[in-house]
Amino acid sequence: MRETTEGCTPVLPADDPIGLQSFAVLLRRMNAEFNRIAQEFAESQGLHLTDVHALIAVLDADSDDDAGPMTPGRLRKQMNLTSGAMTACLDRLEKSGHIRRVRAADDRRVVHLHYEERARLVAREYFRPLAHGTDAARAGFSDGELAVVVRFLNEMNHQLALVRR
Repeated sequence: MRETTEGCTPVLPADDPIGLQSFAVLLRRMNAEFNRIAQEFAESQGLHLTDVHALIAVLDADSDDDAGPMTPGRLRKQMNLTSGAMTACLDRLEKSGHIRRVRAADDRRVVHLHYEERARLVAREYFRPLAHGTDAARAGFSDGELAVVVRFLNEMNHQLALVRR
């Protein structure tokens, strides 16, 4: 067990490979690489990085049966954008053929955002090397180790959501 000072903050040596400092460096590096790849995709599609983040949120919502399809209001809140910035983002995405806005059948006031299949195929092809790299990295771990990684990533996402302001 590691020593702590004032509260729950652990005292960790900077060179500890599983210490807080090491995790922070590795997570920053991974985040920087994801951002670089997303920026390159954005540029290849004539989009802004914010647009790519919106596409990811729409894609994730399409696969989340509990939350239902993404709406502009929910996306605006999730991305912490003004309504004007959100409208401009959605206009760019719709004009470029990446998303479509569809009015809900049961309430025409509600708009759902859907990732266009053609654009989804373009993204899938663009990010195929990342998928192969992810699969190659996963191949070096047992199912039990991967379960721990998934648990860690889920908890990190939970903790990050808590620090939203």
